[in-house]
Amino acid sequence: MPHTTVIIEQTFNAPIAKVWNALTNKDEMRKWYFNIEDFELEVGNKFHFSAGSPEKEYLHLCKITEIIPEKKLVYTWKYDGFAGSSLLSFKLIEQDHKTYLKLTHTDLETFAENGKDFAITSFNEGWNHIINIGLKKYLETTVNA
Repeated sequence: MPHTTVIIEQTFNAPIAKVWNALTNKDEMRKWYFNIEDFELEVGNKFHFSAGSPEKEYLHLCKITEIIPEKKLVYTWKYDGFAGSSLLSFKLIEQDHKTYLKLTHTDLETFAENGKDFAITSFNEGWNHIINIGLKKYLETTVNA
């Protein structure tokens, strides 16, 4: 089975420190991403959150595997009670007082047997919305706040 990966690239009109804070501070994360009460920025930290459609929510189980401050955050991504395990990374690069973000979510084919909610199109649509709408709006409307 071929590897299935979603890649989302976006440049934000915000300094890298603000983007990093949005990705790693649970109080900021809940404003644009998910409410993750047990998130701590530490390699090995395990955290969880529920998300999905109004009809069906899924318990996400994650573990931080790599941190390079203001450059890279990587964590595993699984679902409670479902087959499969993937890896999610956020890479940041400063570009002329703006921040380029590259999100890479790999090994999505491991979820294929779990049904249409786990299809590559669902991940693609979800991440596009989260990064290109949610995070962009959050960063660019609060940049000078």
